[in-house]
Amino acid sequence: MDETLSPAVALAVLASGIFLLIGLLTGIWKYIAIMRSEKARAPYYVDIAHRASLLYASAALILAALAYFSVWPDWVNWWAVLANVVYFALAIGTYVIHGALKDTDNQLRRPHRLGPMSLPSVLIQLFMWSLILAELGGTLVLLAGAWQVLWPLIF
Repeated sequence: MDETLSPAVALAVLASGIFLLIGLLTGIWKYIAIMRSEKARAPYYVDIAHRASLLYASAALILAALAYFSVWPDWVNWWAVLANVVYFALAIGTYVIHGALKDTDNQLRRPHRLGPMSLPSVLIQLFMWSLILAELGGTLVLLAGAWQVLWPLIF
């Protein structure tokens, strides 16, 4: 095992692999749904879950690289990676749920549907703002830490 890899890098790489696996599995789900559909279409959020999982897999690898080069302490990088990974997973989970329920083609349209239920708008707004803060904040922390090492190498 490489002792130079930090827990933050390991977390990001493992999350990337899990998101890739979810992307592959939702791709199978999407393909089966397309083949069974008269219009050759998968449910809207099955398609989104598939694509988002693959994109988040790549994003997690970028986070791993940023954490690897970051000058911040391991615990700072770990929390920054975790903030992103948790919200990536929550987003994918939400897409999978909507895909399975086939309850909406826009989870942000009011009223916010979850199967037969309506969710309070404030709940969705709080979640979305916390997602924005966690993902943007975590990425900015990692980028600032990596910037200090990488920028001087460019010039």
